[in-house]
Amino acid sequence: MLPVAERSAKSTRLTAAARREQLLDVTTRLVAELGFHGISIEAVAGHAEVTRATVYNHFRDMHDLLEAVIDRETSRALAQVSETTLTNLDEGDPERLMLEALDAYLHAVRSSPTTWRLVLMPPEGAPAALHVKIAAGRGAVLKRLSRAVQPLTDQHPEPRDAELTARILSAISDEYARLVLTDPGRFPPQRILRHARWWLARTPLVRQRHAQRSD
Repeated sequence: MLPVAERSAKSTRLTAAARREQLLDVTTRLVAELGFHGISIEAVAGHAEVTRATVYNHFRDMHDLLEAVIDRETSRALAQVSETTLTNLDEGDPERLMLEALDAYLHAVRSSPTTWRLVLMPPEGAPAALHVKIAAGRGAVLKRLSRAVQPLTDQHPEPRDAELTARILSAISDEYARLVLTDPGRFPPQRILRHARWWLARTPLVRQRHAQRSD
């Protein structure tokens, strides 16, 4: 850790916007390592190699800093998952579309592990604001996923519930993602995708679609 004088000099080298992002990066990393209760303004300043005053120049207090971290990371996650959410499954081979969406989701998770650990495995003591943001993001994803599977559930000979189907697919995808985050050596994406392909081939939605195409 640098002396205060050197830290003050170093802090002038970044623009205000870049400094703010650096402080958010440091705080996010500390939250991932220590949990929300394990960090303080002093800890953030020390790891960022700036003075406490520099941190207060950008954030009113620790609560304001954590709120900014939550807003940034949940927005990042929602933007990434929005790019991977399924389109209408009736527009092509449903198995291929679902596997492509899962592959893109796992790639997003691996590319931003700190962000996704915060969203998929909130640390102990996480503020209520984080859980609210996560719930809102999950709700938006479930709505899009429900619309995607609706055509297939409507075509099934027996009534199927698109909303519940979307929830099951979302829960499975999130569990796959947690495995990739927590034990990537044991659960690499290739293994996950092989299992997903095996599982999807045995689901009523995919089997019914294949049967319709073979008729």
